[in-house]
Amino acid sequence: MAKITEVDKVEIITLQDNYIDITVQDNNTVISRPSTIRDGEVRNSILAEHGFSAIIRTTVNGTTRTMLFDFGFSPIGAAFNVRALDIPMEEVEVMALSHGHSDHTGGIDELTRMIGRPGIGLVLHPTAFTNPRYIKVSKNFKRRFPKLTRKSLEAKGITVIETTAPYPLLDGQILFLGEVERTTPFEKGLPTAFRENKNGEEEWDPMEDDTGVAMHVKGKGLVVLSGCAHSGIVNTVTHARKVAGVEKVHAIMGGFHLGGPLFESIVEPTTEGLRAFSPDYVIPCHCTGRKAIMHIEKEMPDQFILNMSGTTLTFSA
Repeated sequence: MAKITEVDKVEIITLQDNYIDITVQDNNTVISRPSTIRDGEVRNSILAEHGFSAIIRTTVNGTTRTMLFDFGFSPIGAAFNVRALDIPMEEVEVMALSHGHSDHTGGIDELTRMIGRPGIGLVLHPTAFTNPRYIKVSKNFKRRFPKLTRKSLEAKGITVIETTAPYPLLDGQILFLGEVERTTPFEKGLPTAFRENKNGEEEWDPMEDDTGVAMHVKGKGLVVLSGCAHSGIVNTVTHARKVAGVEKVHAIMGGFHLGGPLFESIVEPTTEGLRAFSPDYVIPCHCTGRKAIMHIEKEMPDQFILNMSGTTLTFSA
């Protein structure tokens, strides 16, 4: 069991997600949508891309700490939204990576530059550096992911912290979950994901690096945030409860990777697994997929929140 500190408030500001709708008007104590007004005119755009990135703020006794989780897809998308949202990136103290795919690493150069903190730590699983890794579309066609290396990160002034175990961030206010234990019979990973081993032989890529973070809101329970949940979102939340030593789940958020025909058969058992946690909120993002998001909304209407780029979600004690 790893150290996790109760916090008074958690704010998750989505710097990048797959969806944006500037006409929605559903602000409340939890949801805050981005303003389209800039200098008194409707001119403030927010970009959506197939990727994920979020600022996480935790508050304890009036003091707020800040970290960055994932970096989005393109070099410009999340950074564009940082400027649109007026996020003070110099407040970011540490960074974490959910896994080494390019829709979560693409914006690392510009976001790190905007933070401007030499030696800033980046916590990740060591297999985030797996290369080559690719999606095998057919025998002769592979969609290769760009190489991510320790050397390239250190060249940007980043201090790389590799861990397979849970790792406390911001003095334990946020817990990097480490390698996720896989226990469900239906969450089997991405069948078309492959890599080459040290002998140059092709093998299936289980993406051991896939993980998330968790926060413990005082009196409410865990807020669990995933990147893509290639480990399975039910496995991820189960693992978070185990390593944090907290049973109550307040919110489950992130990419659940249920999009496309390969995952249609597990949308229903995944939804049932989410329901079994009895969360107060469920917020599917990024790679969850339209059909799965609609199913989760239908089956869990009172807990469901539609996320989008630029949204701030606030979970308070």
